[in-house]
Amino acid sequence: MKVLIATKNQGKIEGAKKALSHYYENFEIIGIPTDSNVSDQPVNSDILLGAKNRVKNLKTYAKENNIEADLFLSIESGIHNSLGRWMITNIAVIENNKGFESYGTSASFPVPDRLVDEIIKTDLSQVMNTIFYKDDERHNHGGGIQLLTKSVISRIDLTEQAFIMALTKLLNPSWN
Repeated sequence: MKVLIATKNQGKIEGAKKALSHYYENFEIIGIPTDSNVSDQPVNSDILLGAKNRVKNLKTYAKENNIEADLFLSIESGIHNSLGRWMITNIAVIENNKGFESYGTSASFPVPDRLVDEIIKTDLSQVMNTIFYKDDERHNHGGGIQLLTKSVISRIDLTEQAFIMALTKLLNPSWN
């Protein structure tokens, strides 16, 4: 099975691989960065829109470059207050080559009220750099969540969770 994912971020690719490996034995995953067509720090419904746009742009890229794939994946992280409190969530979108789309979210973590405006104006990564430090390993693999959870949960874990949740509709046709 051939899988395209709308990123070159190795942590996100690793999370997707871990999710897929629970259900598929043989697959190849190729990272191709695409635009989300939303702000660098998506807010509320722009998180899902950004993930959907990345898949759409990935499929366009694949078509223009004669690349065939079975699954097209993307993940977008953003800040939302859907439950009345500000949180960071990852939303994964998966579309198969027949156009069937599914989506899922990761666990979310709270954002202190004092940081919300700054995160929205810049992005979570910049705020994390200010509070903690700039670290390429955090940016590529562990993510800020690794610092916040004292290394219990990483960006890879959140990405894996979101993609597993997105796979539920694909894996269970009777659920649809």
